[in-house]
Amino acid sequence: MTAAIAAIFCLGATSFEARAATTAAPEWQLNDPDGQAVKLSDFKGKVVILDFWATWCPPCRAEIPGFIALQKQYAAQGLSVVGVSLDTAGASVVKSFMQHLGMNYPVVIGNEKIAADYGGVSAIPTTFVIDRSGKIVTSHQGYASQVVFESEIRPLLNER
Repeated sequence: MTAAIAAIFCLGATSFEARAATTAAPEWQLNDPDGQAVKLSDFKGKVVILDFWATWCPPCRAEIPGFIALQKQYAAQGLSVVGVSLDTAGASVVKSFMQHLGMNYPVVIGNEKIAADYGGVSAIPTTFVIDRSGKIVTSHQGYASQVVFESEIRPLLNER
């Protein structure tokens, strides 16, 4: 990865940005830590929490247990949490970290293109909530609690 990804900083404070549900989430195809291709379109019709994070980022690490709980609780209702790792140390570090934490949701290895496509992700964690039609509904820069994400996804999960 290049210096632009390495320059992303870790942000502990919460910044919330509500968006009109008219912004289509940019399509992407990236590899998971095992080298398997994963695309945003694989989650078509689901509510997606798309989380840009890294193993070395304390607020990112603090959010992960909440994402694990949300995935477990709401997967059957159509939720998919997807992590986009911006680690520069490589897929093996990410895979080991995922196993250690028991992450139950897919993670892909991000790059500069996806960071730019989602508005120039400049701090992590940065997280987007995407509705069933593929529109970005909300985004957060910095740590946000499980309660915050749950309050945002529940109405979206009830929409069909």
